[in-house]
Amino acid sequence: MTRSLFPTQLYESDIGDERPIEELAHSIRMLSEDDVAGRRWSAEHRYAGYTSYASLNDLPRRDPAFADLAKLLTRHAATFARELGWERKPKLDSLWVNLLKSGGQHSGHIHPHSIISGTFYVEVPKGSGAIRFEDPRLPLMMAAPPRPETFVTIEPRPGLVLMWESWLRHEVLAGSGKGERLSISFNFA
Repeated sequence: MTRSLFPTQLYESDIGDERPIEELAHSIRMLSEDDVAGRRWSAEHRYAGYTSYASLNDLPRRDPAFADLAKLLTRHAATFARELGWERKPKLDSLWVNLLKSGGQHSGHIHPHSIISGTFYVEVPKGSGAIRFEDPRLPLMMAAPPRPETFVTIEPRPGLVLMWESWLRHEVLAGSGKGERLSISFNFA
């Protein structure tokens, strides 16, 4: 008998419609122009574009479009938590925007001090970098033979929301598309 132990879950849903996506795209571009601290942090950390990750922690209070998105994400996180068998309701802890230019990437990382992390895709030009998830057993496999799904790659599209447990290592691959890839990342505690 073979049993499956400790599966890794990825929550995926299409939640966008044109109007909120257009409002969020406009807000992201305005933030990228107005947020001097965010632009400075992005330059200092060689982020190929702009992120509000280290500069703004109150987007739902600043902009009704982010407040509406926060409510929607909270409902989806509650659904995901139930699917994971958790009795605890996740609480939105942080939300930040990303404007990634062509060729930009984000190296492999996890989100410590969170329970659920995710990304909502706003604008995704053709050829934008995909998100890639790493098998959490990879650093422990030692002499194990290669597996076909050591990495799982998801192509982003406007309106797509992805959620995963925050310990799951992931990265944004470099894209070759022209234009800016707009997304909103978040953590739940």
